[in-house]
Amino acid sequence: MTKNIKIFCDIAEIKQIKKFNKKKIVKGFTTNPSLMRKAGANDYKSYAKKILQISNKKPVSLEVFADDYSNMKKQALKINNWGKNIYVKIPIINSKGLFMGKVIRELNHQKIKLNITAVYSCQQVKKILKSINKRSKVIISIFAGRASDTGKDPVPEFIKIIKISKKYRNVEILWASVREPYNYIQAKQLGCHVITIPPGIIEKIEKFGKSFDQLTKETVRGFLIDSKKSRFKI
Repeated sequence: MTKNIKIFCDIAEIKQIKKFNKKKIVKGFTTNPSLMRKAGANDYKSYAKKILQISNKKPVSLEVFADDYSNMKKQALKINNWGKNIYVKIPIINSKGLFMGKVIRELNHQKIKLNITAVYSCQQVKKILKSINKRSKVIISIFAGRASDTGKDPVPEFIKIIKISKKYRNVEILWASVREPYNYIQAKQLGCHVITIPPGIIEKIEKFGKSFDQLTKETVRGFLIDSKKSRFKI
């Protein structure tokens, strides 16, 4: 069990990054092209640099969006030059299903910090581990929430993944696509090194520790307040 699991904030919205960068509980940030688009980013480079101006000491994961080896590597090298705290996010495969082992291997051997993303299985992690050295920092992001959305239990995969990656001290296993606050407890119990969490769920985790009696009172009070607001009568 990893006692000191790190919480990263999964967000791209500038105001939220300013707010959560001030929180001690938040040790870094992760983004992706979908979050950037949702936040209203038009120019990827200038928007990314705004994020890096705010969080210039904590790790920030910025993802490539090219779909072929050559352009993916070019983008990765450019992104890496934007700051010393950057982890370049590389998807394990491209949209055609081709394993991106070549670009992962080359960037890793150039000592570029990587966050390998969109990973789901132990088999995929085995392929990643065969492609990297045991020195340069690598985060492997396992998409637990998206797996569970399809009815699959991600926990057995995590158990196998954490076991096989233990010999790689430079590798951190990250629980991604969080769906509820309890995922934080699960990730901690499993021995994950990092969990990346949306802002709203981080705020719920900060309130951990309430007793069942407190929760019961708060729930009943909520029902009472809403019934009075609606002026319900029977």
